[in-house]
Amino acid sequence: MKAIQLSRFGGPDVLEVVDLPAPVPQAGEVVIRVQAAGINFFEVLMRADRYAVTPQLPMILGVEAAGVVEAVGEGVDAQLLRRRIAAPLFMSQRPHSGYAEQVTMSADLAVPLPDALPFEDATALMVQGLTALHLLRQSPPRAKSVLVPAASGGVGSLLVQLARLKGARQVIAAAGGKAKLHFALSLGADAAVDYSKPDWPARVREIAGGEGNDIIYDTVGSALTAASLQALAPGGELVFAALGRYALTASDLEAMIGRNQSLRGFALLPLLSPDVLRASLSELFNLAASGRLRVAIGGRFPLDQAGEAHQLLEERRSTGKVVLMP
Repeated sequence: MKAIQLSRFGGPDVLEVVDLPAPVPQAGEVVIRVQAAGINFFEVLMRADRYAVTPQLPMILGVEAAGVVEAVGEGVDAQLLRRRIAAPLFMSQRPHSGYAEQVTMSADLAVPLPDALPFEDATALMVQGLTALHLLRQSPPRAKSVLVPAASGGVGSLLVQLARLKGARQVIAAAGGKAKLHFALSLGADAAVDYSKPDWPARVREIAGGEGNDIIYDTVGSALTAASLQALAPGGELVFAALGRYALTASDLEAMIGRNQSLRGFALLPLLSPDVLRASLSELFNLAASGRLRVAIGGRFPLDQAGEAHQLLEERRSTGKVVLMP
């Protein structure tokens, strides 16, 4: 089979096509013929060795895939053969293996896909969909004014819609450029602010009634975090979900204390047991299949153009999910 291997750190051009032996399922496993593999921004950081943890090389990136069960191992129900499933590889023993024509995973983690849900949409609802869903479970938006930075991206586009479905009083989207702002508004945001403008926090406060937002869901990090604090209301909550991109200073935290504001960390994996994973994905899949949740696909690339896909994401030129389609 063909796969995309990372053998050295660097730019998008270090992703290389390699031929590997086709996987053979062990007891309790399934082999999936990949129809779509999701690309996440943290994989862009891993490729450049800018992630919080340096991975061992060589490796096959990709923590989520969707496809059709092609083979089953000993002890696995043969009725799974030819079933359309989601493969949340990030929960498996081989979490990095999705940029490939085939992947192997424990059958217990396979989540069936509704017939109406495209494979590429399923990839968008794994890491990014689960992140959005559990951010809102950790800090419920009901009856509150919330700010969603990077609102046109994979997580942000889902956060805007799910916050509305979960009863937010007001959803303010932040993004860069007119096209992305219009896109966020089309997803149901009440207002959209261009955070490439220096005065954007003041504009957010104005829209939120003068005080600012009750909750900010920060999946971007770096300098944006400190800037967004200017848009957080007294007593508000900043939920930080940008692992490896934390940039608040001690003075920032002291200012938050003086305004009775709270900082809440968010990490997805500790919140997911196999049962919670399956139930959460089923909820997201059914919302999307029924049309209540719109999945935005920002780019579809063949497997051998993984470098181009990474570049699109790295340059923040995409809206929604970027996928590889072997």
